[in-house]
Amino acid sequence: MTGPNMIDWIAFDADDTLWENEVHYRRGRELFDQLMDSYPPHDKLEQTVHEIEISNLGYYGYGAPGFILSLVEAAIKLTDGQFSTQDIQTLIDYLKEMVSSKVQLLEGARDVLELLSSTYPLALITKGDLRHQQVKIERSGLAQHFTAIEVVSDKQPETYLQILAKMGISPTTFVMVGNSVPSDVLPVLEIGAWAIYVPNELTWSHEQRDSSSIEHERFLKVAQLRDVPDAIKRINDGEVRPA
Repeated sequence: MTGPNMIDWIAFDADDTLWENEVHYRRGRELFDQLMDSYPPHDKLEQTVHEIEISNLGYYGYGAPGFILSLVEAAIKLTDGQFSTQDIQTLIDYLKEMVSSKVQLLEGARDVLELLSSTYPLALITKGDLRHQQVKIERSGLAQHFTAIEVVSDKQPETYLQILAKMGISPTTFVMVGNSVPSDVLPVLEIGAWAIYVPNELTWSHEQRDSSSIEHERFLKVAQLRDVPDAIKRINDGEVRPA
């Protein structure tokens, strides 16, 4: 491929881009709230859970184990240590359910990957617990479409630069497809690559960011995953051109 706008590599995020993920966390929060109903109400429940989740990212990273450990820690703090061992076991059992659950692909995921992988090398770049992500990738049945798979602890500009350098890819010919503005869009644009944003209403609140203020020549927003091949074509046809 030649030309300033031609895409050589396409990377996809996994959770809530190719398959359902956040729905399991929301069910976990519903379970947690039900357990907490047995204890005196606390006016800072939401704030406490959120603060502990964010502060624990540095210890556990992203993923189901850190999520459940944060809920247990929050419960112990909110109940002054009265959260029962039985309720802790209930949360642990749900963690096991999360990591063993069937992978539910989002609409169009398989078709889009089959189409694009026939022309482009594809990469999967996702963050989270390594073991859990590896299991989901295997169970998804999508691994065959990817030339490269990277599970990372976070997605910063340096993360993408290291991956691209290892693979010998120029940022200007690379596009990242994902549902998170902070993880899949902003750091990618910062390194001079392309970003295609596929909104998902179930995206975790920590990953949500308004995309309407993004005015960048390498940024595209599509309504659904099935629109990604057309967006790639628009880039390659020169309809979207960097300044």
